[in-house]
Amino acid sequence: MSDWLSQAEWQAVVLSLRVAFWAALLGLPPALLVAHALARWRFPGKALLNGVVHLPLILPPVVTGYLLLIGFGRRGPIGALLEDWFGIVLAFRWTGAVLAAGIMAFPLTVRAIRLAIESVDPRLEQAAATLGANRVRVFATVTLPLILPGILAGVVLGFAKAMGEFGATITFVSNIPGQTQTLPSAIYAFLQVPGGEAQALRLVGVAVAVSMTALLVSEWLARRVARRIGQDHGGRDA
Repeated sequence: MSDWLSQAEWQAVVLSLRVAFWAALLGLPPALLVAHALARWRFPGKALLNGVVHLPLILPPVVTGYLLLIGFGRRGPIGALLEDWFGIVLAFRWTGAVLAAGIMAFPLTVRAIRLAIESVDPRLEQAAATLGANRVRVFATVTLPLILPGILAGVVLGFAKAMGEFGATITFVSNIPGQTQTLPSAIYAFLQVPGGEAQALRLVGVAVAVSMTALLVSEWLARRVARRIGQDHGGRDA
């Protein structure tokens, strides 16, 4: 692929894969917690939490990126705190692209996992609880194995969304070649240059190939997990 893509194109592809990977991975634990809370818990402000979680899907991505710049920029309240205390700078860094892509992908991951949790019969969890298992054990031994296909779907959706994120990312971390220029940003940049259509088309092909590969792998893993769960349950029933 290095012979087919130029160095700038290759850097954009690698950076996009890195950003999407870390956005999906780091977003999974909080997405799992929020999805479980929305699906199973009752608490004041549940509707508000649901609205905040899905806000990035409603707001224009540029607005989300600008809000990140205000809050996590070097002069923002959170950004200044991170830099002063931990030496972490997010604005105009690839780590900031992870944050922006992760926030944009978070609602999709939460929704997929929440639907998976809601499809689990609560009576199975209640039966485990009556046998003395606490909430953590019930979730780990009953709920989690049953929702693994939903988790995989959520991770893939998050990864795909992070790979394609443009508006929030370019607003928060700009479009610096070799540093913050992701695949969508590179495609946009090439389309602004006369004669750059060929480079943009190559990157479009890479984006389609990566997305389709991730989708096929997700489907394969989901089928394997579902088959394994069916075999386990069949063995227990026998």
